[in-house]
Amino acid sequence: MRKNRIVFNTLSLVAFLMLVLNVTAQEKPNVIYILADDLGYGDLSCYGQTKFKTPNLDKLAKKGMKFTDHYSGNAVCSPSRAVLMTGQNPAHVFITGNSKAEPGMDMEMINLPELFKNAGYKTGAYGKWGLGDTTSKDNRNPLNQGFDEFYGWKTQVTAHTYYPTKMVHNGKEVAIKKGTYVHDIIMDHAFSFIKENAKNKQPFFCYIPTAIPHAAMHAPKKLHNKWRKKLPQFENVIGEYYADPEPTPDVINPVAAFPAMVQHLDSQVGEIVKILKKYKVDKNTLIIFTSDNGAHHEGGHDPAFWNSNGDFKGGKRDVYEGGIRAPMIAYWPSKIKGGTTTALPSSFWDVMPTMAAITNQPIPKQADGVSFLPTLLGKKKDQKIADYLYWKFTNWEATKEAVRIGNYKGISIHYNKSKKHKEHTAPFELYDLSKDIGETKNIALQNPKMVAKMKNILTELNK
Repeated sequence: MRKNRIVFNTLSLVAFLMLVLNVTAQEKPNVIYILADDLGYGDLSCYGQTKFKTPNLDKLAKKGMKFTDHYSGNAVCSPSRAVLMTGQNPAHVFITGNSKAEPGMDMEMINLPELFKNAGYKTGAYGKWGLGDTTSKDNRNPLNQGFDEFYGWKTQVTAHTYYPTKMVHNGKEVAIKKGTYVHDIIMDHAFSFIKENAKNKQPFFCYIPTAIPHAAMHAPKKLHNKWRKKLPQFENVIGEYYADPEPTPDVINPVAAFPAMVQHLDSQVGEIVKILKKYKVDKNTLIIFTSDNGAHHEGGHDPAFWNSNGDFKGGKRDVYEGGIRAPMIAYWPSKIKGGTTTALPSSFWDVMPTMAAITNQPIPKQADGVSFLPTLLGKKKDQKIADYLYWKFTNWEATKEAVRIGNYKGISIHYNKSKKHKEHTAPFELYDLSKDIGETKNIALQNPKMVAKMKNILTELNK
């Protein structure tokens, strides 16, 4: 059964106003959403990275808006992407941990690309889907979830290598020449999609879930060699990873590969802006750049050396700030005042209502978030604030939950029985992020009322 589409009557209020105001199709803003994979909060120079520069993303931040308190959907790839696509927070979304099964989304929901389709947009996705086999004919295929075009990896696991033998284009596997760095092919498809629709003045939604800088730490050879010369002390480090059944070459000096990967992506973000300017649609295009979770420590990557998580505790697979707080830059020249910064607490599940507001669409019933469009437009007085933010991450080791209310952050961890742990629930943790951004001082005992409030929220969400 296909999804129930939201269809407006011909003489609906929105259509009537569009006719009266003679609004053309291209006056609908284009949206480009770039999702980095495992990029830490401190991995961009505009967010504090000092060992390498990301000049093009810095320009977006300088001419747009930088979010300091934005959060990913979860602490790992698949559930974070599921939150983004459905607009549901981790209490309600269908997956809260990475799974080999990679279950697809509910076919009855109106998800993010379908929201744009209902508004007359062309939609394209390029890169790591992470929500199922992209060659399947069911709800795991992005083509069955509202995208007109998809080019990327077959599964989340095959996205672990940048040198696969096959990729997927619109549901069909295509052979890749040995030694081809597929990230660049993916970006070429995204560039073509943007060019075609910009040229035709067709409003579009371009979703670019790049695998950079996820392991394996494969970087363009020229840039990688440049950084190897700068970091000879790591030449004895060999990065190993897997992408069964695809080949995953080992990496000599993966520590040097990391900045090469990030800078390469930064250059391609600059190329996207050039394309938009060439076709004179840059002022009417919203670009959002963010990351799906905190920095990883796989394939030889050294997040401590690069200070990838800045002042935050933890990283990928943690519900501490280092695992879930993400950089986010919003660039929209005709609407966003340049050089602005916001500390609005926001999250991936807020993207759905924000895009609904931008495209004049009803917010899908399943969505849990709050639109941050007023913040983008500089209308702080109109910005609603969520009562709380909530995360739930599950794997074989533990169930980890976090709640943020104002500046207070609570954490509950239940460990499963294993060789490493006896089954137990750890003492509840509470931190005041305004005074302790590194989550170093547990103040739960001094704040029993706040702890009780957070525990009640956890109890209600887990019913």
